[in-house]
Amino acid sequence: MTAAVLDTNALMMPVECNVRVFEELDRLLDAPTPVVPAAVPAELEALADGAGAEATAASVGRDLAERCSVHGTDAAYADDAVLELAGRLDAYAVTNDGPLRERLREADVPVICLRGRNKLAVI
Repeated sequence: MTAAVLDTNALMMPVECNVRVFEELDRLLDAPTPVVPAAVPAELEALADGAGAEATAASVGRDLAERCSVHGTDAAYADDAVLELAGRLDAYAVTNDGPLRERLREADVPVICLRGRNKLAVI
Protein backbone atom coordinates (compact mmCIF):
# COMPACT_ATOMS: atom_id res chain seq x y z
CA MET A 1 0.00 0.00 0.00
CA THR A 2 1.31 3.41 -0.95
CA ALA A 3 -0.04 6.10 1.33
CA ALA A 4 -0.11 9.85 0.80
CA VAL A 5 -0.49 12.03 3.89
CA LEU A 6 -2.20 15.30 2.98
CA ASP A 7 -1.83 18.46 4.99
CA THR A 8 -4.35 21.28 5.30
CA ASN A 9 -3.13 23.33 2.35
CA ALA A 10 -3.02 20.25 0.10
CA LEU A 11 -6.74 19.82 0.64
CA MET A 12 -7.29 23.52 -0.12
CA MET A 13 -5.33 23.36 -3.41
CA PRO A 14 -8.38 22.60 -5.58
CA VAL A 15 -9.77 26.06 -4.83
CA GLU A 16 -6.55 28.01 -4.30
CA CYS A 17 -4.49 26.56 -7.16
CA ASN A 18 -7.01 24.78 -9.41
CA VAL A 19 -5.35 21.42 -8.72
CA ARG A 20 -7.25 18.15 -8.91
CA VAL A 21 -5.40 16.69 -5.95
CA PHE A 22 -6.69 13.12 -6.03
CA GLU A 23 -6.32 12.82 -9.80
CA GLU A 24 -2.77 14.13 -9.56
CA LEU A 25 -1.93 11.67 -6.78
CA ASP A 26 -3.30 8.81 -8.89
CA ARG A 27 -1.15 9.98 -11.80
CA LEU A 28 1.99 10.13 -9.65
CA LEU A 29 1.53 7.13 -7.36
CA ASP A 30 -0.88 4.70 -9.05
CA ALA A 31 -3.91 4.78 -6.72
CA PRO A 32 -2.42 5.69 -3.34
CA THR A 33 -4.36 5.58 -0.09
CA PRO A 34 -5.07 9.19 0.96
CA VAL A 35 -4.52 9.76 4.66
CA VAL A 36 -4.86 12.76 6.98
CA PRO A 37 -3.90 13.17 10.61
CA ALA A 38 -6.86 14.05 12.86
CA ALA A 39 -5.47 17.56 13.34
CA VAL A 40 -6.04 18.42 9.65
CA PRO A 41 -9.86 18.13 9.56
CA ALA A 42 -9.95 20.08 12.82
CA GLU A 43 -7.83 22.85 11.30
CA LEU A 44 -9.99 22.91 8.16
CA GLU A 45 -13.11 23.16 10.30
CA ALA A 46 -11.71 26.17 12.14
CA LEU A 47 -10.68 27.88 8.90
CA ALA A 48 -14.04 27.18 7.24
CA ASP A 49 -15.83 29.11 9.98
CA GLY A 50 -14.36 32.36 8.69
CA ALA A 51 -15.28 34.38 5.63
CA GLY A 52 -13.67 34.96 2.26
CA ALA A 53 -11.61 32.90 -0.13
CA GLU A 54 -9.68 31.03 2.58
CA ALA A 55 -12.90 29.92 4.28
CA THR A 56 -14.28 28.72 0.94
CA ALA A 57 -11.10 26.76 0.22
CA ALA A 58 -11.17 25.27 3.73
CA SER A 59 -14.81 24.26 3.31
CA VAL A 60 -13.96 22.40 0.09
CA GLY A 61 -10.90 20.90 1.82
CA ARG A 62 -13.06 19.72 4.70
CA ASP A 63 -15.33 17.92 2.22
CA LEU A 64 -12.32 16.37 0.45
CA ALA A 65 -10.90 15.18 3.78
CA GLU A 66 -13.89 12.84 4.01
CA ARG A 67 -12.30 10.84 1.16
CA CYS A 68 -9.24 10.23 3.34
CA SER A 69 -8.51 7.79 6.11
CA VAL A 70 -8.12 9.74 9.37
CA HIS A 71 -5.35 8.66 11.75
CA GLY A 72 -4.65 9.85 15.26
CA THR A 73 -1.20 11.14 16.20
CA ASP A 74 0.52 12.31 19.34
CA ALA A 75 0.97 15.76 17.79
CA ALA A 76 -1.82 18.32 18.10
CA TYR A 77 -0.36 20.81 15.59
CA ALA A 78 -1.22 19.77 12.01
CA ASP A 79 2.32 20.17 10.56
CA ASP A 80 3.82 18.08 13.35
CA ALA A 81 1.08 15.49 12.86
CA VAL A 82 1.77 15.25 9.10
CA LEU A 83 5.47 14.72 9.80
CA GLU A 84 4.76 12.10 12.46
CA LEU A 85 2.20 10.20 10.39
CA ALA A 86 4.20 10.21 7.15
CA GLY A 87 7.19 8.84 9.02
CA ARG A 88 5.17 6.21 10.82
CA LEU A 89 3.43 5.00 7.64
CA ASP A 90 6.53 5.33 5.44
CA ALA A 91 4.31 7.47 3.22
CA TYR A 92 4.56 10.42 0.88
CA ALA A 93 3.57 13.80 2.31
CA VAL A 94 1.54 16.21 0.19
CA THR A 95 2.05 19.88 1.03
CA ASN A 96 2.75 23.23 -0.51
CA ASP A 97 3.99 24.68 2.79
CA GLY A 98 7.67 25.63 2.40
CA PRO A 99 8.80 25.23 6.03
CA LEU A 100 6.97 21.90 6.35
CA ARG A 101 8.51 20.66 3.09
CA GLU A 102 11.97 21.37 4.49
CA ARG A 103 11.19 19.54 7.74
CA LEU A 104 9.88 16.56 5.79
CA ARG A 105 12.89 16.43 3.51
CA GLU A 106 15.24 16.61 6.53
CA ALA A 107 13.37 13.58 7.91
CA ASP A 108 13.79 11.76 4.55
CA VAL A 109 10.05 11.80 3.86
CA PRO A 110 9.26 12.03 0.13
CA VAL A 111 7.30 15.20 -0.60
CA ILE A 112 4.69 15.89 -3.24
CA CYS A 113 4.06 19.56 -3.96
CA LEU A 114 2.83 21.95 -6.61
CA ARG A 115 4.96 22.23 -9.75
CA GLY A 116 3.87 24.59 -12.48
CA ARG A 117 0.39 25.99 -12.50
CA ASN A 118 -1.74 23.03 -11.48
CA LYS A 119 0.35 19.85 -11.46
CA LEU A 120 1.89 18.01 -8.56
CA ALA A 121 5.38 16.48 -8.54
CA VAL A 122 7.50 14.40 -6.18
CA ILE A 123 10.51 16.37 -4.96
